[in-house]
Amino acid sequence: MSATNFIGGMIVAGAIAGVIAVFVAPKLDESAKANTVPQAASLTVQDAAIEDGAPLPNATRRSAVLTLKTDGHYWARVLVNKKATVNFMVDTGASVVALTYDDARRLGLKPDSLDYKWRISTAGGETMGASVLLDSLKINQVHVRNVEAMVLKSDLDQSLLGMSFLSQLYAYEFRGERLILRQ
Repeated sequence: MSATNFIGGMIVAGAIAGVIAVFVAPKLDESAKANTVPQAASLTVQDAAIEDGAPLPNATRRSAVLTLKTDGHYWARVLVNKKATVNFMVDTGASVVALTYDDARRLGLKPDSLDYKWRISTAGGETMGASVLLDSLKINQVHVRNVEAMVLKSDLDQSLLGMSFLSQLYAYEFRGERLILRQ
């Protein structure tokens, strides 16, 4: 083999390698990206960037963020049974979701015909409660089905989002003035 043939062969080989690099390399890069396991979302929350109930930006799980209100509580506007929205105060000390008599009526639960056989202790004292099963509770992307709840006959000023909802989440965490719900 002469030096000229060798150099010519190298030029052809270089040209083929260039064509492969131009057309095949981007396909390999796309394939590698498709097979990459998504990384956990950054948990940095910008104060002005998220409204109450909004999902975390770039979250890999369904999420919602609630902001601490001036009364010192977290409040959530929740779509109940795909029918009506109810303003709930988040209460990690409540065993179950608790509905006021008026909210139960607005949801079509017919509180007049419920069996108030359960004795319930509240911060305001004891009252009677009726057990109900809510088909669904939804806060933005967070959607929980089959949630146990109690309709309280009296002594409840607002509905409470208790542990029968919160315990069905993947996680919830307090970060400063934010409550992050993840499903």
